[in-house]
Amino acid sequence: MYEGGPTYPYPNRWWQLIERYGITIFYTAPTAIRGLIRFDEAWPNKHDLSSLRLLGSVGEPINPETWRWFYRVIGKERCPIMDTWWQTETGMFLITPTPVVPLKPGSATRPFFGQKAEIVDEHGNPVKDGEEGYLVLPRPWPSMLRTIYGDPERYVNQYWSRYPGKYLTGDSAKRDADGYFWIIGRTDDVIKVSGHRLGTAEVESALVNHPAVAEAAAIGLPHEIKGQCIHVFALLRAGYAPSLDLVEELRQHVATHLGPIARPEAVHIVDKLPKTRSGKIMRRVLKARALGLPEGDVSTLEE
Repeated sequence: MYEGGPTYPYPNRWWQLIERYGITIFYTAPTAIRGLIRFDEAWPNKHDLSSLRLLGSVGEPINPETWRWFYRVIGKERCPIMDTWWQTETGMFLITPTPVVPLKPGSATRPFFGQKAEIVDEHGNPVKDGEEGYLVLPRPWPSMLRTIYGDPERYVNQYWSRYPGKYLTGDSAKRDADGYFWIIGRTDDVIKVSGHRLGTAEVESALVNHPAVAEAAAIGLPHEIKGQCIHVFALLRAGYAPSLDLVEELRQHVATHLGPIARPEAVHIVDKLPKTRSGKIMRRVLKARALGLPEGDVSTLEE
């Protein structure tokens, strides 16, 4: 365990620690990886990372482009990436790679032994493979949350009332034809543009797929015609400078990957994004700032 920013005083603190202590397992969040991608490959390439045998991704969905960079640059194409899905409430991995399952960049693969996961629509009916829906768990598991302290009714209402007998995770996901699960993000991180539901993770993944973008955050803001419109905040990789041409290119890039309906209303090039100390982007803070509203509790915001 390491405390402190990974870029102070230089963006090689983690790679330095791996080399110095012969670290074998490196476990971090996708946001942190994207934050280091912007400093290029020269920093990790200065260090001997051969002690690594396993890489881990946790806290949010990892987009395929970031997965590939992590696998190629840090793992040198020999370290498996354990991209696991679980929650504080579950107490254990529920969807996770195992040694016998081939990996797919961006997928947490399949449910753990003895577990089952389903993707359903608004009415609780299973959706077809490739379609987005609500991720639910129909079976109990050894470490499951049993109540909320002092508020058992809230526990029932929050997790078990929408689809009786099934645990509602609060995440949206897809499953492909091979049975692999692809976590899209929190259902409350969905932006509804002219009746179309778009996950913030989808938009952000499309953005960081552009060679100029290291990190991105997407939020939905009110729009008098569309209901909501997409605003994105992007950090550029080293060697790229902000320009009106680049902003328009990024808007078109998202539209090309996700369709015209997903074209951002605005692209804001920024120097940093509000994050928790564990590296998660605080989108609600971005939204509050954009709307001029109180930011709420920011005690977990990094300095």
